[in-house]
Amino acid sequence: MTKTKPLVIVLLGPTASGKTDLAIDLAEALKLNIHNIDSRQLYIGMDIGTAKPNRDQRSRIKHFLVDIRTPDDPITLKEFQENAQSSLEKTLKENSTPFLVGGSGLYLQAITSGLRPPAVPPNKSFRKQLNELGQSECYELLKLSDYKASKRIASADAIRTQRALEVLYATGESITNQESAKPPPWHILELGLNPPNLRERITHRTNQIYANGLIQETEQLISKYSQELPLLQTIGYGEALKVIQNKLTIKAAMEITNRRTNQFAKKQRTWFRRKHKPIWLNNDEPLREALSLIKTGLGWS
Repeated sequence: MTKTKPLVIVLLGPTASGKTDLAIDLAEALKLNIHNIDSRQLYIGMDIGTAKPNRDQRSRIKHFLVDIRTPDDPITLKEFQENAQSSLEKTLKENSTPFLVGGSGLYLQAITSGLRPPAVPPNKSFRKQLNELGQSECYELLKLSDYKASKRIASADAIRTQRALEVLYATGESITNQESAKPPPWHILELGLNPPNLRERITHRTNQIYANGLIQETEQLISKYSQELPLLQTIGYGEALKVIQNKLTIKAAMEITNRRTNQFAKKQRTWFRRKHKPIWLNNDEPLREALSLIKTGLGWS
């Protein structure tokens, strides 16, 4: 491997695949920090519902790109990309190896492929109008105005739906037509987790976040930002909100969360298959295999 380009390590996989635990073990073994690439873990106060690394894990390994915004101030893809690139460049200047961990495919692509999203600033007034219109109507508008974008944006994803409509409103051109790419000057080593028992793992994750206080966390978010907060429509929080509103029982909410998470994981797997080329790790000894691949990539063996 040529030494002219630095190595950047990526650990990707669908939700509940075990990325966090494996990432902590790898980071400890290799003395690396972790750069979060999970779109919801960027927000302060959204800990339980996003399965954010806990205090013990974050005390063991330093995490970047976590808790960088409040939930009422959504970050655009371009803003995230700028934050991430700055963080990675600082790591490289310190002669360390950047280690990216997450399951948000578009955010990963923005970094590893150099995706260049439109430089359109957030329009709070326009977003307020979209909030009042409701996500269902907004998504229908998106399908009519930018069908390609609607195919890669989940129907319940209010943040990205609003962003796509915002770009169209500001420029008169779809966000899909404006995105281009300029690959960064790095070697990318992508490692993937895709356990065969993912459905069981998702069920366990769902039970865990409700037992750990998802309803209470959602109540806290409502008290700070109101029930109209778009991020409260995302997986887990949307169902918890309906429990608080007495529209769902906790049992029904858990069933819906579990179903939505499985649907999301299926989309993640499809995205990784089409947009990335990770080395899928052996499910029996992922740590051992990952360490071997990384040490080879770093020229340690």
